[in-house]
Amino acid sequence: MGSYTRPAPDAPRRAAYDCLRAVEQRDAYANLVLPGLLAERKLEGRDAAFATELTYGTLRWLGTYDEIIAACASRPLAELDPPVRDLLRLGTHQLLGGMRVPPHAAVGETVELARAVVGQSRAGFVNAVLRKVGADDLPTWTSRLAPDRVTDPIGHLSLVHAHPRWIVQAYADALGGDLEQVAAALAAGNLRPAVHYVARPGRIGREELAGVVGGAPGPWSPYSVISPGGDPGAIAAIRTGAAAVQDEGSQLVAVALANVPLEGADQSWLDLCAGPGGKAGLLAGLAGERGARLLAVELAAHRARLVRNALAGEPVADVVQADATSPAWRAAAFDRVLVDVPCSGLGALRRRPEARWRKTPADIAQLRPLQAALLDSAVEATRPGGVLAYVTCSPHVAETRAIVAAGQRRHPHLEPLDARDLLPGVPHLGTGPTVQLWPHLHGTDAMFLAVFRAH
Repeated sequence: MGSYTRPAPDAPRRAAYDCLRAVEQRDAYANLVLPGLLAERKLEGRDAAFATELTYGTLRWLGTYDEIIAACASRPLAELDPPVRDLLRLGTHQLLGGMRVPPHAAVGETVELARAVVGQSRAGFVNAVLRKVGADDLPTWTSRLAPDRVTDPIGHLSLVHAHPRWIVQAYADALGGDLEQVAAALAAGNLRPAVHYVARPGRIGREELAGVVGGAPGPWSPYSVISPGGDPGAIAAIRTGAAAVQDEGSQLVAVALANVPLEGADQSWLDLCAGPGGKAGLLAGLAGERGARLLAVELAAHRARLVRNALAGEPVADVVQADATSPAWRAAAFDRVLVDVPCSGLGALRRRPEARWRKTPADIAQLRPLQAALLDSAVEATRPGGVLAYVTCSPHVAETRAIVAAGQRRHPHLEPLDARDLLPGVPHLGTGPTVQLWPHLHGTDAMFLAVFRAH
């Protein structure tokens, strides 16, 4: 009788597991780690898609899965070895996350992976827990474990939609307490986003780009193309800088600034926090069409390099590495100023699935003084009659309306403009004058925009 050789765990699941370990051990970002793992292990097509969904889906739903695992385990979740926790999370997503993996395969393949990475004894524990997890579907688990919908609606939404309670509350504050809208926003944050491209003005037409990437023109930005997937790095127009990957919401706020009517000169534009260069690239194209120049400013050296790369081939753009809160340029020197401030990134959680579990309210408090200082610098840089746009990829009121309101008190000469007028055709823009975009309403990241004229 020949000896039995246990099959090795399949490569897509192993790649997902290794990515989760990197996220936990090194605070890595899955969207940066996973592509390298897939290339290194030569995973393509269906295998790459499976590994990607398993990784990103597990990370999105991690908090809810942990509650379910805790209900099925014989000891507290915090007492489990981190590798075992990650194996249980991966198995739970295969069982409950709509991946169409047969339950026996979800359990069996995860147990085989466990044998390979944590040994036989702990693989038995993984097997026992996952069999309990698979006894019910996700709606049954969440209805059993979620706080009461009436007495604790925020806690209920937190577990059902796998977002930390404080983020759910922040969405509720931004949406005026409309819990149906909050639920829709959270659900949209759990969907895999399409790939958004921008056709840089003067470099490539939108219809041509749509044909190249196999996408369709976006609904709102005149430069947007949306594709369900693909490899942007394989597209020649991306490599040459004629086009770029850029969320349609990011395009809209840049276009809005460029669309404000001006009296007098329109020659000098400023992007005050330009890294990594997406908005600067679009603004440079628009400035070039009007005979204007763009100065792009970025403090961090590696992000300044990204801006230079993004603006390569744009003759009207200059890049400087500098502290925008201590500007070296002449005051009131610019006709149009964009200040896209560093923020919590709560508006782009769908693109970085692990980020929701890393962010804390302390991040908001820490960033607010910088956001206020950058707004002050933007005001100082804007000439009388010029316009500035305050932008952030967050719907948190403390980073958006509160910063803007305090800035208006410090600078009473600022005239708020109705940003809704600068986004023609875009629906659901609220009562103004500021605009908050949302994934569930616009298909974009949750970008905030406030526009002012200086006097």
